[in-house]
Amino acid sequence: MEIALFPLAETWWLYGAFVLFVMAMLALDLGVFHRKSHAVTFRESATWTVVWISIALLFNVGLYFFALHSFQDNPRLMGIPGFDPQAAALRSALEFLTGYVVEKALAVDNIFVFTVIFAYFAVPPAWQHRVLFYGVLGALVFRAIFIALGAVLMQFHWVVVLAGVFLVLTGLKLMFGSDKPMEPERNPVVRLLRRVLPITEGFEGQRFLVRREGRLYGTPLLVTLLVVEASDIVFAVDSVPAIFAVTHEPLLVFTSNIFAILGLRSLYFMLANVVDRFHLIKYGLALILVFVGLKMSLLNHLAGGKFPIGVSLAVIGSILFASIALSWAIPPKPKAPDPAA
Repeated sequence: MEIALFPLAETWWLYGAFVLFVMAMLALDLGVFHRKSHAVTFRESATWTVVWISIALLFNVGLYFFALHSFQDNPRLMGIPGFDPQAAALRSALEFLTGYVVEKALAVDNIFVFTVIFAYFAVPPAWQHRVLFYGVLGALVFRAIFIALGAVLMQFHWVVVLAGVFLVLTGLKLMFGSDKPMEPERNPVVRLLRRVLPITEGFEGQRFLVRREGRLYGTPLLVTLLVVEASDIVFAVDSVPAIFAVTHEPLLVFTSNIFAILGLRSLYFMLANVVDRFHLIKYGLALILVFVGLKMSLLNHLAGGKFPIGVSLAVIGSILFASIALSWAIPPKPKAPDPAA
């Protein structure tokens, strides 16, 4: 059985400190930098993208030194024959980085969906940040729940193998499946909302709810938010098992996942206008899912229990870089004209 390097009983305070940090950053984001609704510019989104990536990398460096110090002072770990605190700390840092890269790559798929959702509901650019802010807030809660469940279920070997097979099949489906147009109005969440709450004909500024003659109404912006939340839950079904293929440490899964989500909004605004140029990245994401699925269900076993994390990072990084480079080198095929137009 794999040794728990960051058991909850010893690191609960680290979870608490991280959650407080995240809440402070979100409050700073909405309360200061985006207090007034405005269309996010490319320069602004690029700056925030660099900021979020830099914070994640700084956290990764801090994680290494924290792990090295705590492992050396931990009699439970130092009493294990052959335990090397420096190697374990380095492995933890590499697992965080690999998990972050995987989640960041899978987040690109979210961007394609967000583009379709905002276009479908004709959400003005000035209000899109508000939708994504609360969408990310909900995603943080749902990801925490999924990760907690995953931490419990991944203790059973058959669940690990089953999750690996699921990721392989998901990757193959993404690679060879047909691209069906998204129909947000047919989303079960939207249908349920329309049954319990009347929806206004048009937007009511940036409000999600309005009251008219004593009756509460939802707005199209609320419908958009719920579709965004529902899509993230669907993505979490793939992304959470994928990161558990990289590491079984819940702390590393949680922090790398949350950092990837926090930078999702700025990444969306930076890439929204050029998202069509990344037409080949879905094949890269499919290969990444297949690889991590194989790692979870087969490669770890063949490698004696733990497939080298450095090799995993190199493979995932190479696939991602190649898919991005090829997307820019090979222009997308022109879309066929709409016969109804």
